[in-house]
Amino acid sequence: MEEQEVRGRGKPIRCRAAICRKAGEPLQIEEVEVAPPKAWEVRIKIICTSLCHSDVTIWEMEVPPAIFPRILGHEAVGVVESVGVNVKEVKEGDTVIPSAIFECQDCRDCNSKKSNKCSKFPFTFSSSMPRDGGTRFTDFKGEEVYHFGYISSFSEYTVVDIANVTKIDPSIPPSRACLIGCGISTGVGAAWKTADVKAGSTVAIFGLGAIGFAVAEGARLRGATKIIGVDLNPNKLKIGKKFGFTDFINPSSCGNKPVHEVIAEMTDGGADYCFECVGSASVVHQAFASCRKGWGKTIVVGFDKPDSQLCFNSNEVLLSGKIIMGTMLGDIKPKTDIPLLVKSYLDKELRLDEFVTHEVQFEDINKAFDLLLSGKSIRCVIWMDKQNPPL
Repeated sequence: MEEQEVRGRGKPIRCRAAICRKAGEPLQIEEVEVAPPKAWEVRIKIICTSLCHSDVTIWEMEVPPAIFPRILGHEAVGVVESVGVNVKEVKEGDTVIPSAIFECQDCRDCNSKKSNKCSKFPFTFSSSMPRDGGTRFTDFKGEEVYHFGYISSFSEYTVVDIANVTKIDPSIPPSRACLIGCGISTGVGAAWKTADVKAGSTVAIFGLGAIGFAVAEGARLRGATKIIGVDLNPNKLKIGKKFGFTDFINPSSCGNKPVHEVIAEMTDGGADYCFECVGSASVVHQAFASCRKGWGKTIVVGFDKPDSQLCFNSNEVLLSGKIIMGTMLGDIKPKTDIPLLVKSYLDKELRLDEFVTHEVQFEDINKAFDLLLSGKSIRCVIWMDKQNPPL
């Protein structure tokens, strides 16, 4: 304990961070002070981070859970700089992936294979640290800067609770490792763990962003024979072929025929599994209508506005026998499953390279937002260190 207390004392670090000060406005690169880790906490030097659409959703919000000023970012990889007391599973110099989903390894849920919903630390859109409700960031005026997703990776250094940190094999390239922190885990996990896609099955994926493509990758690895992509962007067809899509539907090109009827004709009654990866209640309804009666599963993956509502006909649910499920991080248990995904990539099974379409330096972080909003990027990797240029 004495050794850990000495290591945990530390000093504040001054570094650069990209701060969101107003909804929808460009992030501002500013100097911040990052406090040393307290008990059960880890201070991480971020190597690179990537922009997830969930960051954009929160960035655009003007009402709670929006709060300003805030440091966004939650898909990253880094190196442990220092640890607080009681931290035993990682040490200085370890390569780690932070995750917005907790795994305390102590509660009933964390000790069950059935759930990744930690009971000790339930997921919320908190703007602070989970144990004391404080922040570890202050700006150049000495004012508090709020956290996001328990990670805030748009900073050269950040402090994360140990329940959100997973040690990984350092041989994986950082620009690939960071993707596993959210998007890839969510999509692949939704296919593997939430839906449990079976070989020879049919899959329909609504929304072909990074998560939609990751669902396709998971379905491909599970042996699905028909993978249908549904998106309004015709350019996604060419990209989708790289991820194993066999068919593509543009709803605007279906004439008067609704998408669910088109899918029913293509799959002899409806897809076995439908994944909603947009974050839209109306698309969830389309996906539910498109899955097969009797055994069809609809997986809600997309992050919609918190007050968005779903409305289903009671008899339709009763008589159809369909299942609708939600998933957070694809039901991946971070400390258990993230190392397995890393190994799968290193073993040349899981494909990650195709997801990275752009790489920028930290000072150009707003370009990553422009690329995502214009539909030009799947994942844009943001390198933090000026001495470590994009590949």
